[in-house]
Amino acid sequence: MKLKLALFILFLLFTIIPMEAQCAMCRAVIESDDSGLAAKGINNGIVYLMIFPYLLIAGVGYAIYKSRKKAREE
Repeated sequence: MKLKLALFILFLLFTIIPMEAQCAMCRAVIESDDSGLAAKGINNGIVYLMIFPYLLIAGVGYAIYKSRKKAREE
């Protein structure tokens, strides 16, 4: 039940709260663009690339958790 609640909260954080993740160089170049479309695209790309390491870490953590739980039951 706690795992489902934690996953639900993470889902809400990634979908509801707008995130901005730009490095200083990207931000300086993009601020000169008047339309803002390029900035939005680069920002979405950075957030997209940032998610995968966290998913991998979460998967490894879950696998370790399951293996320890199975070993404890035996």
